[in-house]
Amino acid sequence: MLFQLDLSPSDLDHAVEAFWADKNTSDAVREFSEEIVRGTMARREALDEVLSSVTLNWRITRMAVVDRNVLRMALYEFLFQPDTPRVVVIDEAIEIGKKFGNDESGPFINGVLDAIRVRLDEGDLVLPDSLRGPAEAHGTL
Repeated sequence: MLFQLDLSPSDLDHAVEAFWADKNTSDAVREFSEEIVRGTMARREALDEVLSSVTLNWRITRMAVVDRNVLRMALYEFLFQPDTPRVVVIDEAIEIGKKFGNDESGPFINGVLDAIRVRLDEGDLVLPDSLRGPAEAHGTL
């Protein structure tokens, strides 16, 4: 969904419905997926700001579409899904990058997300106000 919305910006509700139209999945998977997509889209500019601060030599617009959307999604999960360990988020993001990206996607995603993880763990990453979520409230940042 994030890939589609990045390439062809459209109404979020319409894009979500179109994505699920031909898929048979559990309500739990659908709810979790939609929460991630809607949350990522709602905070995309702020997520990109954080990603840009970590990827100094890579402008967001120059990243492969798969890579930038996997990074956005994973960063959203870091900040707003505090029950999911960050290493799990990183592992899943790497697998998505390998499956849908190119040969360099896995290592690139791993490097960026691990750098973010370290900076979050050390309290060395300044977040825009719109990204101060449950993880921060629970003292896990």
